[in-house]
Amino acid sequence: MIEFPLFALVLGPVLLAEALLARYEVMAYAAGWRTPATDLPQGMPYARGADPDRPPDAYLVYLDGIGKRFFRDTRDGGKLVKALIDGAPELRVLGQVQPYSPLADPLVNRPVWEWLRHRIGLLLFLHNVMQIFVAADRRYRPLYNRAVGAQIADQLRLAGYRPDSGIPVVLLSYSGGAQVATGAVEELHTRLRAPLLLITIGGFHNGANDLTHADHLYQLTSESDWIERVCTWIFPQRWRLFRRSEWNRARRAGKITVHRLDPATHIGQHSYISPEAQLPDGRSYLDRTADTVLALIRRGATAATDDPSPEGPTGARSAGWR
Repeated sequence: MIEFPLFALVLGPVLLAEALLARYEVMAYAAGWRTPATDLPQGMPYARGADPDRPPDAYLVYLDGIGKRFFRDTRDGGKLVKALIDGAPELRVLGQVQPYSPLADPLVNRPVWEWLRHRIGLLLFLHNVMQIFVAADRRYRPLYNRAVGAQIADQLRLAGYRPDSGIPVVLLSYSGGAQVATGAVEELHTRLRAPLLLITIGGFHNGANDLTHADHLYQLTSESDWIERVCTWIFPQRWRLFRRSEWNRARRAGKITVHRLDPATHIGQHSYISPEAQLPDGRSYLDRTADTVLALIRRGATAATDDPSPEGPTGARSAGWR
């Protein structure tokens, strides 16, 4: 009976401290106190996949969920990104963007967080969760969107992207990465003037970001994904009642297409990116998600009606790009 109050007594100040610290980075960016980093660890390329000496069919930026702590892809050990590169060598893929750091500063590079990682690992996830809510807060959202949008644009340029080249940019996001992806649209349009395609996997976002300059958004979801369902409950902008929200405006404009990946879950052994969970056709959930993403990229950003099929599109590796 005493353990829970003690736990709450400890967690309460931690949550308060996190809520305050989570705002520090975006304020430091806005005030010009610190400049976002652009350098990567020695030996790490700015993009993988297609030959850097030839224009790729598209650039894909992967924005990971709240487990992102390194420059490298960490949620699943990089399996999803590897599957995409293997299935579509015509793409240039970036996985180093830090969705939960306006200053592009990975948590593992900070001495205090490195110490905490070995003792209270849950705080690392808590930090990134708080960043999602800062990014969704109407007071900080414009600054956060500008900071991370600029970070993505800088990394794309370093990976070889040329503004006004017409080469599509795909923002593939998992969970909370969707808040960052939808928020980056305006800044990327301003800086790169690139065709933008968004694909969310179990997307956790508030629906308040303007999608006018996104060609299309594909929403990969599942009936078993309770985390995404919670997101649609807690953010009024996602409710159909609020017809003037940016999310509902985009939906009425035909810019949002839903693809079901039932019975995948948000996390765990049956998640969208599980290499162990199997479908009746023998593919893993990871394979199906990768195939679906590649099919959607190759289909391009043309508007389509909602697809109620639990399998989503098929034939990803043989479909033409346009």
